[in-house]
Amino acid sequence: MPGYDASDIEVEGPWTHRAVSAGGTRFHVAENGDGPLVLLLHGFPEFWWSWHNQLVSLAAAGFRAAAVDLRGYGGSDKPPRGYDLITLAEDAAGLVRSLGEANAIIVGHDWGGLLAWTMAVYHPKVVQRLAVVGAPHPLRLRQAVRGDPRHQGWATRHTFGFQVPMWPERRLLRDDAAFVGRLLHQWSAPGWPDESTERLVRRAAQIPGVAHSAMEYHRWLIRSQFRPDGLRYIRRMRTPIQVPTLQLHGALDSCVLPVSAQGSGRYVAAPYRWKLIEGAGHFPHQERPRAFDTQLVGWLTDPEPER
Repeated sequence: MPGYDASDIEVEGPWTHRAVSAGGTRFHVAENGDGPLVLLLHGFPEFWWSWHNQLVSLAAAGFRAAAVDLRGYGGSDKPPRGYDLITLAEDAAGLVRSLGEANAIIVGHDWGGLLAWTMAVYHPKVVQRLAVVGAPHPLRLRQAVRGDPRHQGWATRHTFGFQVPMWPERRLLRDDAAFVGRLLHQWSAPGWPDESTERLVRRAAQIPGVAHSAMEYHRWLIRSQFRPDGLRYIRRMRTPIQVPTLQLHGALDSCVLPVSAQGSGRYVAAPYRWKLIEGAGHFPHQERPRAFDTQLVGWLTDPEPER
């Protein structure tokens, strides 16, 4: 197996790379621009590079964009535990403060989206606005999987397959992380990813500790459904979200079906906007960056986003 480390994915660009500590955990962050802070949270199986287009477009629009490697990914620490959404939300809230701000605009994709929803409930004072990409509200996702197992349950079957020990990690890393590449192609619209993006994401998955950490996210999601901590989380997430919320979703998403994400607005007691990105799958911010940025920046610069 190639000996990749975090330095292999610190791609140069108009952004700067640095380490930021929050709650005793060290995180790698790529930053660009000046202005209101936008914290960008990636999903599985990616890392900070997921947001490289937005690091440029948000900075050009007058924002300070910060894309973080989540706990267990990329150049961030990979502790043996702490992969539940509550701890991850504490990580992100601590990062906002460590970046010198009392609150921030939170933008999350996939697992980063579930984390963003959680932040808005558990740390509402830290969240100025919320933008979620390719991720239903956790309670809506739970309802979709249980209520439509032949469709959304089948689309997210990988999560159930990740529950066994050790074997999923080996599968993820086998043949130069070929499985990671297959997931990117399977969940996106035709034409993405390009060869360099796939190579970079596969390389990031092979950094020691990443495969196990990534699996732990999925293991907590399923196992917590039957444990007291998970039941407490479900009850807490019924709290209505009180900040303006934008939900963007790829119209061709085969990982999280658009119909499974729709309906998340019922958990938002503030201005809420839902938009489909046509021609995009599960990664609209990378597959159709111009269309995505038009929606995101337009919403961010709207002082009174409509309900």
